[in-house]
Formats: sequence, structure tokens, C-alpha cells
Amino acid sequence: MERDQVDDILEQWGRERPDLDVSAMGVIGRISRLERAIRPRLNAAFAEHGLESWEFDVIATLRRSGAPFRLTVGQLLDSMMITSGAMTNRIDRIEQRGLVERSPDPDDGRVVLVTLTSLGRQVVDAAVADHAANEATIVGVLGERDRANLAAILRRFLVALP
Repeated sequence: MERDQVDDILEQWGRERPDLDVSAMGVIGRISRLERAIRPRLNAAFAEHGLESWEFDVIATLRRSGAPFRLTVGQLLDSMMITSGAMTNRIDRIEQRGLVERSPDPDDGRVVLVTLTSLGRQVVDAAVADHAANEATIVGVLGERDRANLAAILRRFLVALP
């Protein structure tokens, strides 16, 4: 079986503190290390389209919402789990780039709608195609069954966490 740095850490803790069950460190440590290894690859793919990862997140959320590619600021907040101040700043920045536009909700003037522009749709459609290919390459070391099993395990893990 192949070994990684996490195996070394677990072995050291097992030697130094045999009274502790450190098996969870194997899971959390590997998830953390995977995120650090994957993040630069994702960011590089977004950068090829002139996007930061957070910009992609906003415009991709609008794109996958379906026509007319419009959500309220509240809906965006719910899907992205960030503060309203951060969301306002993000929308300001991508609106300046012409990727989205804001408008009042005709049914409720207190609500702001954020709509993906034609340019935003072009950018996100190109970026998401490259993003999907990039992620397929990243997980390509795993067979189809392993990917499905890992996705199911991670889903179960995420659902169980508060």
C-alpha cells in the first residue's frame, strides 16, 4: 500500500501517544491536504478566463439557476454562505466587469435581483467547461467506482455535520 505524509504523522502519534485514537486525523488531514493541493489547480483554470474563484462561484450560481439566470441577493447569500456585506462587495465588483446587472424586483421594490449578463453567460459557459475538464483530470487517478464511492462517503459526511 502506498504511504503519504499523513501515514507518517499517524505513526508518530501512535508511537508518542498510543492511548489516543488518532484515526480521525487520517481523514481530516487528508481532506485538508487535498484541498490545499487542489485549490491552486482550480484557481489556475479560473484565471485562464480572467476570473477569481469567488467570481466564478457567483456567476456559476446564476448560470445553473436556469433562465432567466436571475436570483435575489438573498438567494445568492443562501447558496454561497457568506455575509451580506461580502456579497454586496462581490456583486459590485462583477457588475463593474459587466458580468451581472442589478435591478429592483418589480414585485417588491425592497428586493434586488442579480442577473447574469450576456457577457457573463459567455464567460461562465467557457469557464465551466474548462472547470469540469480540470476536475475530471484531478480525480482521474480514481476509477469510476472509487469516485462514486468517495462522493457518497463525502456526501454522508457533509450531511452529518451541523
